[in-house]
Amino acid sequence: MSNGELEEIVPLNSRQFAIAARRLADSLAYGTDKSPFLGSGIEYVQSRQYQPGDPIRSMDWRVTARTGKPHVREFETPRRLPCYLLIDTSASMLVTSQRRTKYETALLVAAGLGLACLDRVSPVGVLGVGGRDFHVQPSLNRDTILQWLLALRKYRSDEPTTLSQRIAQMAPTLLNRTLIFVLSDLHDPAAAAAIRELNQRHECLVIQLRDPLEDGLVGGGILRAVEAETGRQLVARSHDVHTDQPQLERFLKRAGVDHLVLPTDQSWSALLRAFLMSRNAFNRGAR
Repeated sequence: MSNGELEEIVPLNSRQFAIAARRLADSLAYGTDKSPFLGSGIEYVQSRQYQPGDPIRSMDWRVTARTGKPHVREFETPRRLPCYLLIDTSASMLVTSQRRTKYETALLVAAGLGLACLDRVSPVGVLGVGGRDFHVQPSLNRDTILQWLLALRKYRSDEPTTLSQRIAQMAPTLLNRTLIFVLSDLHDPAAAAAIRELNQRHECLVIQLRDPLEDGLVGGGILRAVEAETGRQLVARSHDVHTDQPQLERFLKRAGVDHLVLPTDQSWSALLRAFLMSRNAFNRGAR
């Protein structure tokens, strides 16, 4: 499909997708009070004397009984980092040897992360880093988030990767510290350097989707191939057609970027939850 028309992912319908996303969000938030998504909620600050117009539900009955004067409880809402989801919609995300493509996995992960962030009162925005102009400003509106998730279920098979360019365009617009998830196969050669620079001012988490075939091809010799995002034909040695993964991981580690590889041939929800729990970015961002 090279004519730019949109086609919809079919394995999960809209309702099933929403249910799967909600289950993933609940899984990421499940656990102890130190959950990476759930903070202490609205925190008590002090009690003060009742003033006309104060809601009855905020009455502090203990202090009222002790002092003989009506008092209300005051709360402070913890400040939360806004969250941005950078979703790779490029053609290489559709190339797969498994039942579920990297793109489908990325969308489901993004949906779970987005809903979990909303549960902890963090506004969520999304930016497509493929050929489409897809940008939604951070919002707390759950309906808005679900709408763009459903819209992204439509894909094109001719999109290039624009991850590094979109990061460069977005960075100057982020006036406050932001939690940024990058969901991509990182086929953009300039992506790692762009992420490193972005991480100097913001909280960046890279979730790299990876098909088992990208770990190298069995055997050796010369092969003919077609580049997914450009349609360019090439001739290469079999061990040259995949990303130098160890080098990429070392680069991101030295840059202080939290990085998780999610293989499409394995169960990854537990890996994702362990990754988030170990770094605890959400609790740090809530301060």
